[in-house]
Amino acid sequence: MGDFDGRIILVTGSATGLGAAIAVGAARRGAKAVLLNYSKSRKEAEATADVVRAAGAEVDIAQGDVADDPDCRRIAEAAARFGRLDALVNNAGITKHVHNHANLEGLAKDDFLHLYAVNTVGPFQMLRACRPLLEAGERPSVLMTSSISAVTGVGSSVAYAASKGALNTMVLSLARALAPKIRVNAICPGFIDTRWFSSVFGEEKAQRVRDIVAKSTPLQVAAKADEIAAAALFFISDAARHVTGETLLVDGGAHLDFAPTRAR
Repeated sequence: MGDFDGRIILVTGSATGLGAAIAVGAARRGAKAVLLNYSKSRKEAEATADVVRAAGAEVDIAQGDVADDPDCRRIAEAAARFGRLDALVNNAGITKHVHNHANLEGLAKDDFLHLYAVNTVGPFQMLRACRPLLEAGERPSVLMTSSISAVTGVGSSVAYAASKGALNTMVLSLARALAPKIRVNAICPGFIDTRWFSSVFGEEKAQRVRDIVAKSTPLQVAAKADEIAAAALFFISDAARHVTGETLLVDGGAHLDFAPTRAR
Protein backbone atom coordinates (compact mmCIF):
# COMPACT_ATOMS: atom_id res chain seq x y z
CA MET A 1 0.00 0.00 0.00
CA GLY A 2 1.37 3.41 -0.97
CA ASP A 3 -1.26 5.69 0.52
CA PHE A 4 1.37 7.52 2.58
CA ASP A 5 3.81 8.09 -0.27
CA GLY A 6 6.03 11.10 0.42
CA ARG A 7 4.31 12.05 3.66
CA ILE A 8 5.97 13.39 6.81
CA ILE A 9 4.52 12.07 10.06
CA LEU A 10 5.25 12.75 13.74
CA VAL A 11 4.07 10.29 16.38
CA THR A 12 4.47 11.09 20.08
CA GLY A 13 4.95 8.27 22.55
CA SER A 14 6.19 6.05 19.75
CA ALA A 15 9.04 4.07 21.31
CA THR A 16 6.78 1.08 21.96
CA GLY A 17 3.19 -0.11 21.83
CA LEU A 18 0.53 1.60 19.77
CA GLY A 19 2.72 4.59 18.89
CA ALA A 20 5.43 2.32 17.50
CA ALA A 21 2.84 0.33 15.53
CA ILE A 22 1.47 3.53 13.97
CA ALA A 23 4.96 4.73 13.06
CA VAL A 24 5.95 1.42 11.50
CA GLY A 25 2.62 1.14 9.70
CA ALA A 26 3.03 4.58 8.13
CA ALA A 27 6.53 3.69 6.96
CA ARG A 28 5.32 0.45 5.40
CA ARG A 29 2.66 2.40 3.54
CA GLY A 30 5.20 4.70 1.95
CA ALA A 31 5.81 7.58 4.34
CA LYS A 32 8.88 9.60 3.40
CA ALA A 33 9.84 10.34 7.01
CA VAL A 34 8.59 9.34 10.44
CA LEU A 35 9.58 11.29 13.54
CA LEU A 36 9.55 9.28 16.74
CA ASN A 37 9.22 10.68 20.23
CA TYR A 38 9.95 9.16 23.59
CA SER A 39 10.16 10.39 27.15
CA LYS A 40 12.39 7.77 28.82
CA SER A 41 12.65 4.73 26.55
CA ARG A 42 15.63 5.65 24.34
CA LYS A 43 16.68 2.05 23.70
CA GLU A 44 13.17 1.05 22.62
CA ALA A 45 12.85 4.17 20.43
CA GLU A 46 16.07 3.26 18.62
CA ALA A 47 14.80 -0.28 18.06
CA THR A 48 11.56 1.09 16.58
CA ALA A 49 13.60 3.49 14.44
CA ASP A 50 15.46 0.51 12.98
CA VAL A 51 12.17 -1.11 11.95
CA VAL A 52 10.87 2.15 10.44
CA ARG A 53 14.14 2.60 8.56
CA ALA A 54 13.99 -0.96 7.25
CA ALA A 55 10.50 -0.21 5.92
CA GLY A 56 12.00 2.54 3.75
CA ALA A 57 11.32 5.76 5.63
CA GLU A 58 13.72 8.35 6.99
CA VAL A 59 13.72 8.49 10.78
CA ASP A 60 14.41 11.09 13.40
CA ILE A 61 14.07 10.63 17.16
CA ALA A 62 13.19 13.44 19.57
CA GLN A 63 13.24 12.99 23.32
CA GLY A 64 10.75 15.06 25.26
CA ASP A 65 7.85 15.12 27.70
CA VAL A 66 4.70 16.47 26.05
CA ALA A 67 3.60 17.90 29.41
CA ASP A 68 6.48 20.39 29.05
CA ASP A 69 5.82 23.10 26.46
CA PRO A 70 9.53 23.78 25.73
CA ASP A 71 9.93 20.06 25.02
CA CYS A 72 6.96 20.18 22.64
CA ARG A 73 8.53 23.06 20.73
CA ARG A 74 11.85 21.22 20.60
CA ILE A 75 10.12 18.10 19.24
CA ALA A 76 8.49 20.25 16.58
CA GLU A 77 11.88 21.72 15.68
CA ALA A 78 13.09 18.21 14.85
CA ALA A 79 10.39 18.08 12.18
CA ALA A 80 11.22 21.53 10.85
CA ARG A 81 14.11 20.23 8.75
CA PHE A 82 11.53 18.62 6.48
CA GLY A 83 9.73 21.94 6.04
CA ARG A 84 6.30 20.54 6.81
CA LEU A 85 4.23 17.95 8.64
CA ASP A 86 1.43 16.05 6.98
CA ALA A 87 0.22 14.32 10.13
CA LEU A 88 0.67 14.62 13.88
CA VAL A 89 -0.36 11.66 16.02
CA ASN A 90 -0.70 12.64 19.68
CA ASN A 91 -0.25 9.21 21.17
CA ALA A 92 1.77 9.87 24.34
CA GLY A 93 -0.23 9.15 27.47
CA ILE A 94 -0.03 7.97 31.06
CA THR A 95 -2.33 6.66 33.76
CA LYS A 96 -2.51 5.88 37.46
CA HIS A 97 -4.16 2.62 38.42
CA VAL A 98 -6.95 3.01 40.95
CA HIS A 99 -9.42 0.52 39.50
CA ASN A 100 -11.87 0.87 42.38
CA HIS A 101 -13.41 4.21 41.45
CA ALA A 102 -15.10 4.39 44.84
CA ASN A 103 -11.67 4.69 46.44
CA LEU A 104 -11.59 8.46 46.38
CA GLU A 105 -8.56 8.52 48.66
CA GLY A 106 -6.59 6.66 46.01
CA LEU A 107 -6.19 9.84 43.96
CA ALA A 108 -4.66 13.15 44.96
CA LYS A 109 -4.79 16.55 43.31
CA ASP A 110 -1.31 16.03 41.88
CA ASP A 111 -2.44 12.80 40.20
CA PHE A 112 -5.14 14.68 38.32
CA LEU A 113 -2.77 17.48 37.40
CA HIS A 114 -0.11 15.07 36.13
CA LEU A 115 -2.53 13.00 34.05
CA TYR A 116 -4.16 16.09 32.59
CA ALA A 117 -0.74 17.60 31.85
CA VAL A 118 0.25 14.62 29.70
CA ASN A 119 -3.09 13.33 28.35
CA THR A 120 -4.92 16.60 27.69
CA VAL A 121 -2.59 19.59 27.81
CA GLY A 122 0.23 17.69 26.09
CA PRO A 123 -1.70 17.09 22.84
CA PHE A 124 -2.77 20.76 22.81
CA GLN A 125 0.81 21.92 23.26
CA MET A 126 2.09 19.57 20.56
CA LEU A 127 -0.53 20.77 18.09
CA ARG A 128 0.27 24.39 18.91
CA ALA A 129 4.00 23.81 18.42
CA CYS A 130 3.45 21.94 15.15
CA ARG A 131 0.70 24.13 13.70
CA PRO A 132 2.94 26.10 11.27
CA LEU A 133 4.43 22.87 9.94
CA LEU A 134 0.99 21.28 9.61
CA GLU A 135 -0.35 24.29 7.77
CA ALA A 136 2.53 23.86 5.33
CA GLY A 137 1.68 20.18 4.90
CA GLU A 138 -0.30 18.31 2.30
CA ARG A 139 -3.88 17.71 3.46
CA PRO A 140 -2.70 17.77 7.10
CA SER A 141 -4.39 16.00 9.94
CA VAL A 142 -4.05 15.48 13.68
CA LEU A 143 -5.04 12.31 15.48
CA MET A 144 -5.47 11.97 19.24
CA THR A 145 -5.17 8.63 21.01
CA SER A 146 -8.04 8.75 23.47
CA SER A 147 -9.68 5.79 25.22
CA ILE A 148 -12.92 3.92 25.71
CA SER A 149 -12.68 5.37 29.23
CA ALA A 150 -13.52 8.78 27.77
CA VAL A 151 -16.90 7.44 26.66
CA THR A 152 -17.80 4.97 29.42
CA GLY A 153 -16.16 6.60 32.46
CA VAL A 154 -14.73 3.17 33.24
CA GLY A 155 -10.99 2.56 33.25
CA SER A 156 -7.76 2.50 35.18
CA SER A 157 -8.82 5.47 37.32
CA VAL A 158 -11.30 8.32 37.56
CA ALA A 159 -8.50 10.76 36.76
CA TYR A 160 -7.53 8.86 33.61
CA ALA A 161 -11.11 8.65 32.32
CA ALA A 162 -11.64 12.34 33.01
CA SER A 163 -8.44 13.36 31.21
CA LYS A 164 -9.45 11.39 28.13
CA GLY A 165 -13.01 12.75 28.25
CA ALA A 166 -11.55 16.25 28.20
CA LEU A 167 -9.38 15.24 25.25
CA ASN A 168 -12.47 14.15 23.30
CA THR A 169 -14.10 17.51 23.93
CA MET A 170 -10.95 19.26 22.79
CA VAL A 171 -11.09 17.33 19.52
CA LEU A 172 -14.45 18.96 18.78
CA SER A 173 -13.16 22.43 19.61
CA LEU A 174 -9.96 22.11 17.60
CA ALA A 175 -11.61 20.45 14.60
CA ARG A 176 -13.92 23.44 14.36
CA ALA A 177 -11.22 26.03 15.00
CA LEU A 178 -8.60 24.67 12.60
CA ALA A 179 -10.90 23.83 9.67
CA PRO A 180 -10.67 23.83 6.75
CA LYS A 181 -6.90 23.43 6.68
CA ILE A 182 -6.27 20.86 9.43
CA ARG A 183 -8.44 17.86 10.29
CA VAL A 184 -8.59 16.72 13.94
CA ASN A 185 -9.92 13.33 15.04
CA ALA A 186 -9.47 10.74 17.79
CA ILE A 187 -9.55 7.00 18.24
CA CYS A 188 -10.80 5.51 21.51
CA PRO A 189 -9.23 2.08 21.96
CA GLY A 190 -10.27 -0.44 24.55
CA PHE A 191 -7.79 -2.96 25.90
CA ILE A 192 -4.57 -3.19 23.86
CA ASP A 193 -2.34 -6.20 24.40
CA THR A 194 1.12 -4.65 24.53
CA ARG A 195 4.43 -5.55 26.14
CA TRP A 196 3.90 -2.69 28.59
CA PHE A 197 0.85 -4.37 30.06
CA SER A 198 2.76 -7.60 30.73
CA SER A 199 5.77 -5.76 32.16
CA VAL A 200 3.62 -3.84 34.65
CA PHE A 201 1.30 -6.63 35.79
CA GLY A 202 3.26 -9.77 35.00
CA GLU A 203 2.55 -12.33 32.30
CA GLU A 204 0.20 -14.45 34.41
CA LYS A 205 -2.14 -11.57 35.24
CA ALA A 206 -1.82 -10.20 31.71
CA GLN A 207 -3.00 -13.52 30.29
CA ARG A 208 -5.98 -13.56 32.66
CA VAL A 209 -6.94 -10.09 31.47
CA ARG A 210 -6.57 -11.13 27.82
CA ASP A 211 -8.90 -14.05 28.45
CA ILE A 212 -11.45 -11.86 30.25
CA VAL A 213 -11.39 -9.26 27.46
CA ALA A 214 -11.76 -11.88 24.74
CA LYS A 215 -14.72 -13.47 26.51
CA SER A 216 -16.48 -10.23 27.42
CA THR A 217 -16.32 -8.27 24.16
CA PRO A 218 -18.78 -8.98 21.36
CA LEU A 219 -15.98 -9.58 18.83
CA GLN A 220 -14.18 -11.82 21.34
CA VAL A 221 -10.77 -10.23 20.78
CA ALA A 222 -7.95 -8.82 22.86
CA ALA A 223 -6.55 -6.45 20.26
CA LYS A 224 -2.88 -6.15 19.38
CA ALA A 225 -1.29 -2.76 18.79
CA ASP A 226 -1.07 -3.17 15.02
CA GLU A 227 -4.81 -3.87 14.83
CA ILE A 228 -5.61 -0.57 16.57
CA ALA A 229 -2.94 1.17 14.49
CA ALA A 230 -4.90 0.30 11.36
CA ALA A 231 -7.72 2.58 12.52
CA ALA A 232 -5.24 5.34 13.36
CA LEU A 233 -3.67 5.12 9.91
CA PHE A 234 -7.10 5.43 8.32
CA PHE A 235 -7.70 8.77 10.03
CA ILE A 236 -4.40 10.31 8.92
CA SER A 237 -4.75 8.99 5.37
CA ASP A 238 -6.62 10.54 2.46
CA ALA A 239 -9.28 7.87 2.90
CA ALA A 240 -10.54 10.04 5.78
CA ARG A 241 -10.11 13.39 4.00
CA HIS A 242 -13.77 14.26 4.64
CA VAL A 243 -13.69 13.30 8.32
CA THR A 244 -12.99 15.77 11.11
CA GLY A 245 -14.18 16.19 14.70
CA GLU A 246 -14.79 12.45 14.96
CA THR A 247 -14.07 10.11 17.89
CA LEU A 248 -14.08 6.45 16.94
CA LEU A 249 -14.38 3.58 19.40
CA VAL A 250 -11.96 0.80 18.47
CA ASP A 251 -12.71 -1.64 21.25
CA GLY A 252 -14.06 -4.89 19.82
CA GLY A 253 -17.54 -3.72 20.80
CA ALA A 254 -16.71 -3.58 24.53
CA HIS A 255 -18.81 -0.44 24.95
CA LEU A 256 -21.92 -2.45 24.06
CA ASP A 257 -21.68 -4.52 27.23
CA PHE A 258 -19.23 -2.81 29.56
CA ALA A 259 -19.01 -3.26 33.33
CA PRO A 260 -16.50 -1.98 35.91
CA THR A 261 -15.13 -5.49 36.45
CA ARG A 262 -14.01 -5.49 32.84
CA ALA A 263 -12.11 -2.24 33.00
CA ARG A 264 -8.77 -2.14 31.30
